[in-house]
Amino acid sequence: MSLTAWDHTGPGEIRPDALLSGLAHAAAIGMLVAYSQAWVFPLVGDGAGAEAAGGLIRACYFPAYMVGAVFLWRHWGRTRQALLRQPFLIVLMLIAALSTVWSIAPDQTTRRVFALYCTSLSGVVLGVRYGWTRLTEAVAAAFAIGAVASLIAAVVFPSIGVMSELFPGAWRGVWLEKNALGGNMAIGAVIMIAAAIFNPRRRRFWSAFALLAVFLVLMSTSKTALMSLLLGLGAIAFVAVARRGPAAGVASGWIAVLGVMLLASGLLFAADLFFAVLGKDATFTGRTKIWSATMRQIAEQPWTGYGYGVVWDEKGLWGPLARIIADAGFKPNHAHNAWIEQWLGLGVFGLGAFALFVLQTMVLGAAAAFRRRGEYLAAPYLVVYGLMTLTESVGAIYNDIRWVIFCAIATKLVLPDADAPSQSASLRAASATGVTSKPSASAASISRPRASGVHPQGDGSSRTSWV
Repeated sequence: MSLTAWDHTGPGEIRPDALLSGLAHAAAIGMLVAYSQAWVFPLVGDGAGAEAAGGLIRACYFPAYMVGAVFLWRHWGRTRQALLRQPFLIVLMLIAALSTVWSIAPDQTTRRVFALYCTSLSGVVLGVRYGWTRLTEAVAAAFAIGAVASLIAAVVFPSIGVMSELFPGAWRGVWLEKNALGGNMAIGAVIMIAAAIFNPRRRRFWSAFALLAVFLVLMSTSKTALMSLLLGLGAIAFVAVARRGPAAGVASGWIAVLGVMLLASGLLFAADLFFAVLGKDATFTGRTKIWSATMRQIAEQPWTGYGYGVVWDEKGLWGPLARIIADAGFKPNHAHNAWIEQWLGLGVFGLGAFALFVLQTMVLGAAAAFRRRGEYLAAPYLVVYGLMTLTESVGAIYNDIRWVIFCAIATKLVLPDADAPSQSASLRAASATGVTSKPSASAASISRPRASGVHPQGDGSSRTSWV
């Protein structure tokens, strides 16, 4: 049916194409909420409850997979184009699937590789479907829902939303522990600020939610989340200066290099002061024990690893997890480092593919800060994500919103700066029906070029053992 078939639609009536577009947008936000895992703790309780309800939790992700599959079907051509421009992502996915051959638990690897594929493709199709503004607002909406739910949980149901044992008084909202709330809200605040910049018509709306997210970061008492938030805000300020012109761009670039050098110098020569400011010890709350114990197991099988996503749920008495527990002195939930995690599960080649994929995306994100659209989403998020890879297992992780966002941004960066199909179709529909003679402010902001101008047992990485 052609778009002109709906010319009879009267003023004030909702066109079918607009209704379908709105439903698809709501489905995208729902998919992102599912990957945020903000519903897991309220649904099944703590780790023991989640373990018992593993089948239920797995089933709850299938609607998100279905939404991603529909988007993939609708935008197969551009999705294929985007994937061909990301060879390292394809290689990483192939190695994950191939690891089933040598996995210490092939059935679990098979199941989790499927979840990884669905999660990664969800991010890719979001990057294909949406322009920068609508993508940013969709992700911001998902975090806003989590923020409001967390505020209600902490204020109205403090027995749920406030921790009472490990970190008494720290807010955890609708997540399992405080670092999960802080980490998600740090990301959410940065993305909400980007949404406020991209869509001036909703600037006050997104600014209010950004303030709520910052408040929740503070109430979580998570120092790592606070550092992530400050780095994200610094990256936004950096982009704002860099976009003012060539001279400002060069100056801001040198300032960034100087800042990195100062931070490295502080870590090397004043580590005690650095840890005191963060409220951490030199072991990063036990993480260095996990890293050293894990590296000893990697040395036993460095080329292939032990299979994707299986080490941390292994039950054997003589396997790699048992030896990691013996070396570290406690049972960790994951490697607490994205790079070590890839090496442990996928071996040298998997680690290399992941590193090259991240490097490609980081280089394109750095370039976007100076001369491409999406600068206020891509560069700040990649800065925060880069920090998180050092202390959390957030790389190539299934059922996790952070990997979805990373894949979406990576996809947007390899595609030309053009309207996404859904936005272009909306503009054509508006033109064909005569409803409006010009695009909305949010669509116009996309179509026009911008002027220059932890506790070891849980750090918020939300690893899901039920998959």
